[in-house]
Amino acid sequence: MKRASIILLLTLIVGFMSCKESSNAEIKVVSPEEMKSLIEMDDVQLVDVRTEKEYALEHIAKSQNIDVRSPNFDEEITKLDKEKPVIVYCRSGKRSEKCVEKLKDAGFVKIYNLSGGIAKWKYKGLEVETKS
Repeated sequence: MKRASIILLLTLIVGFMSCKESSNAEIKVVSPEEMKSLIEMDDVQLVDVRTEKEYALEHIAKSQNIDVRSPNFDEEITKLDKEKPVIVYCRSGKRSEKCVEKLKDAGFVKIYNLSGGIAKWKYKGLEVETKS
């Protein structure tokens, strides 16, 4: 009986330790309409994670470009404020989906990912800045 109690106790301890959350990050997928509202906040950081060439052709106003595939990506995101909300987007949502995990691992607190990327943003009739 004593041995069974010890085994149960150890199992519970190991179980609780493995369930411990590694990050307090809040990750949320948002629609273009939700993102438009978030952008209007003063303290939000908007990041386009596409290539520099894609960004130059068109991007959402007030965004900055940090290519998620760049070898300098991890270094570049350290320039962002981890305590302020960050919204990421790409063309369709696949690259930004990978990016949110990197941001979470880097210690960012509030992370938003635009569902459908800039393609869905434009489909909803929302404005982009284009190369002149």
